[in-house]
Amino acid sequence: MHAMQYELTLPADYDMAVVRARVARIGHLLDDWEGLGFKTYLIRERGVHGSPVNQYAPFYLWNTVEGMNTFLWGGAFQGLSNDFGRPSVRQWTGLSYEEGGAAGSPARSAVRRSEPVPEGAELAELMADAVGTAERLAEEDGALFVASAVDTARWEVVHFSLWTQETPKADGDVFEVLHVSAPGRERLPRGRQW
Repeated sequence: MHAMQYELTLPADYDMAVVRARVARIGHLLDDWEGLGFKTYLIRERGVHGSPVNQYAPFYLWNTVEGMNTFLWGGAFQGLSNDFGRPSVRQWTGLSYEEGGAAGSPARSAVRRSEPVPEGAELAELMADAVGTAERLAEEDGALFVASAVDTARWEVVHFSLWTQETPKADGDVFEVLHVSAPGRERLPRGRQW
């Protein structure tokens, strides 16, 4: 499992209806993308849920590197780059994936929480804690799924969760979900990834 996200931070007075219309028009194009576990089309609006910015920030979980590479190098990502400029694409190695009791329900919000891996930390213990965090969050009411992953270049763990309610039961950056493409969700490996 591979996690990926890019963020397009937009001007403070940007009309987010433009992003909403774009997702309504093209969001379905990844509904059957080979190798994709799911893509969540996410936005943050300045002043909503404490967001300091307007932002379009899709989050992906990939079943295969080939699917991810086809998206990035095969033309789909180029369209976004042509319209908004090419963003940096963050990638994380999967640690854990858990489905919550609300799996399959409509998603309203997502939360991303990042935490640094301290220098000198016992890596096995810290990664096991990240798995435990995913398990605990998945048990919360309204949880659709939770993924934990690690960026070993920045030594950062990210916890990403999807929720049925507008105000989720997790700490971190809160996003509104505009659409979810989940062609390979059932093939995402559950639990610890090592």
